[in-house]
Amino acid sequence: MDAATLESRTAAHWDAEIVPQLTDYIRIPAKSPHFDPQWEAHGHIEKVVQQAAQWVRAQPVAGLAVEIVRLPGRTPVLLFEVPARGAHGDRTVLLYGHLDKQPEMTGWRADLGPWTPKYEDGKLYGRGGADDGYAVYASLAALGAMQAQGLPHARCVGLIETCEESGSHDLPAYLEHLRPRMGDVDFVVGLDSGCGDYQRLWMTTSLRGLAAGTLAVDVLDEGVHSGDASGVVPSSMRIARALLDRLEDAASGRILPAEFHAPIPDERIRQARVAAGILGDIVLSKYPFAGATRPMTSDPVEAMLNRAWRPALSVTGADGLPAIASAGNVLRPRTALKLSLRLPPTVDGARATAAMQRLLEADPPYGATVSFAPDQGATGWNAPATAAWLEAALDQASRAFYGKPAGAMGEGGTIPFMGMLGRTFPHAQFLITGVLGPQSNAHGPNEFLHVPYAKKLTACVASVLAAHASRS
Repeated sequence: MDAATLESRTAAHWDAEIVPQLTDYIRIPAKSPHFDPQWEAHGHIEKVVQQAAQWVRAQPVAGLAVEIVRLPGRTPVLLFEVPARGAHGDRTVLLYGHLDKQPEMTGWRADLGPWTPKYEDGKLYGRGGADDGYAVYASLAALGAMQAQGLPHARCVGLIETCEESGSHDLPAYLEHLRPRMGDVDFVVGLDSGCGDYQRLWMTTSLRGLAAGTLAVDVLDEGVHSGDASGVVPSSMRIARALLDRLEDAASGRILPAEFHAPIPDERIRQARVAAGILGDIVLSKYPFAGATRPMTSDPVEAMLNRAWRPALSVTGADGLPAIASAGNVLRPRTALKLSLRLPPTVDGARATAAMQRLLEADPPYGATVSFAPDQGATGWNAPATAAWLEAALDQASRAFYGKPAGAMGEGGTIPFMGMLGRTFPHAQFLITGVLGPQSNAHGPNEFLHVPYAKKLTACVASVLAAHASRS
């Protein structure tokens, strides 16, 4: 492999084609079905799938075949196949990504916006470019660069879904439908994760699960004067707080029930120590703390274990609360909170969601009407032991294109697809990686794709694919 030529080719491909494609992609509000129930009528998901398919078809990759696969009532997937070149024909690599997006979110810089792409100082701002619209483009760019050098690669199958941000609820049906065409997958490359910094190749070793839904507390049929009712009618907000206290210690943030916890493997603790040693202050300083706000721990190792292996609760939305400017002296009839409980990678998501519902709905204070409506339950993923060939290939690629050894760490996000694939292909090795590094802010305001890092990551993927094909 001529590393310099490979890197220059992928970088040129990004500049000439991929950045313009992603710029157009960012403009399309292709929100995931969970956030846009009328996704089919609005046509945004269809538009990004067609855009990606058109680009893929034009790539100079020998033997490339591409199609949009549709199952009734489900979001479409983009499927591409590339036959093996110079490698064992019975080996198959699955390349994964998605094209659906999170919703807008407030707080964007005045000159930016979720659907307003801007390329500035090597960063492409806008929703979805880094999470992870780039995946299909980077995957084909890597294969094209390999073939230009005559490097071997196994048979490659690309699966790009459009409901990942909704928990990949359509994906099991597609996995079942497409399993005969996929063959025996022994290596999975997922470009939908993060990186600890922009200085090396990072491998994701685990992903947390998720139990999410809406907690609703109703105390009245209509709002009444707070001077008349307070002290007699219980506050729906206070009841909601009391219910959350069953789940979370408000002082520390620790999740209380043991069923939401899991032992942390010794290997993951060792990896967290190494990653914290590499990253240092970045582990904590990458977050935009307001004013004098302090993190929950000052220990980088504990912070990494907290975000990767310990459960944590976030309240991500609310109904029943008027804006302050229009909030009168009324005791509100209802409070509804959107809850997102991240779970350790080895905790079953469906069981945890059911346990969360039982915990919150049991014996409601004052006999109030309390309900918890689950909307997402996903099991996390813990990577299998890394094969010697893959460990060597990752480090070699990182040193070749970043000049530094590779890193490994657990991620706090949830990619249900990984758990599904782990069960479907139990003997496969996994390279789960991505471009979501410090301040990239996926799902939040000012999300960006670090283009120089993504260029090198594309070259790294090509290098690892060649190592996969060449191993004995």
